[in-house]
Amino acid sequence: MARRAAAARLRRAGIGALPVLAGVLMASGLIRIGDGPAGSLLREFGAISAGAATAIEPADGSAPQDEVAIILAALKDREAQLDAREDRLAKREATLANIEQKVRAQMDELSAAEEDLTGLLKLAQSAADDDLTRLTTVYENMNPKEASAVFTEMSPIFAAGFLARMRPESAAAIMSGLDPKTAYSISVMIAGRNASLAQDG
Repeated sequence: MARRAAAARLRRAGIGALPVLAGVLMASGLIRIGDGPAGSLLREFGAISAGAATAIEPADGSAPQDEVAIILAALKDREAQLDAREDRLAKREATLANIEQKVRAQMDELSAAEEDLTGLLKLAQSAADDDLTRLTTVYENMNPKEASAVFTEMSPIFAAGFLARMRPESAAAIMSGLDPKTAYSISVMIAGRNASLAQDG
């Protein structure tokens, strides 16, 4: 009698028997699942979801105060980290600029010192050449015998350097007064120097 009355009520409500039957079967299946481990997991998951939803979405639709405070604190911390990093980069850039300036100053000093050294070397070379020229002129104007006595005391290399700079007639007069072995050694030195210059040329 009760079943017929329920069916009549469903027919009056416009609900057919098939949807009702499907709902009854689904409810039965859920009850069976709820009795086992799967049901426990479903209930636990539902409780966690409900709690999370309650914590995240209050009834009035506003964010909870704790969450807002956490987000603001995280943003401030990130901003502080970025500011600290920017300060470190600025200090590093300033340090590098200072080092670069010092290196440039040292390079300028080295360039100036190199120019000064080059000038001094040129002056020294010029002075040495002038001294050798004057000394060569002195030997050329000496008495050949006296000059030969001086050249006998010189090393063959040193004597060859002077004789090579002299006029041929003056050099010949000095060479004629030297010991034959000494004259030969000096001649070998002069010939070797000329051969070396010829090869370089």
